[in-house]
Amino acid sequence: MANRMNAPETLETARLLLRKPVGSDAEVIFRRYAADPEVTRYLSWPTHRAIEGTMGFLSWSDSEWRQWPAGPYLIFAKERPFETLLGATGLAFQSPTLAATGYVLAQDAWGHGYATEALQAMVEVARKTGVKRLEAVCHADHRASAHVMEKCGFLQQKSQGELLAFPNITPVRPAAILTYAVIL
Repeated sequence: MANRMNAPETLETARLLLRKPVGSDAEVIFRRYAADPEVTRYLSWPTHRAIEGTMGFLSWSDSEWRQWPAGPYLIFAKERPFETLLGATGLAFQSPTLAATGYVLAQDAWGHGYATEALQAMVEVARKTGVKRLEAVCHADHRASAHVMEKCGFLQQKSQGELLAFPNITPVRPAAILTYAVIL
């Protein structure tokens, strides 16, 4: 593909360092956010009950980076304590011009604008890698996440009763979602 450009494995924003996950990150990912039921409540993937779940994520991440121009990124704080893992973001390609994005942050990183900063970085990565449409979804009750997407230029798409099962909300059953997209 002539206009496809691979994303850098590490990038920086004003306050964040984003980098491709590596195997040695498993323990800190598990401890900081992946095993936290409150953090993962509105996510589409199940809370990690054991480190093996995190290892599965890392394997998937490696395959995404091999197949596509970008994949998941871990989010670190550049301020003190230096390089504290805050969470993760990234791009999940569905085609060379269509990708999805999202983010997850540890509880102590909520409310500091990190999600907005990380999502803005993903919009730029998507643009530079040839994505024409970047999508994101959130649980209809997760207004904070919807607000972040709107601040980053995502527009809510017309809903046609779209449902998604959220594995960390009991009872597990399909719930209404908000779908957002930005055209690049």
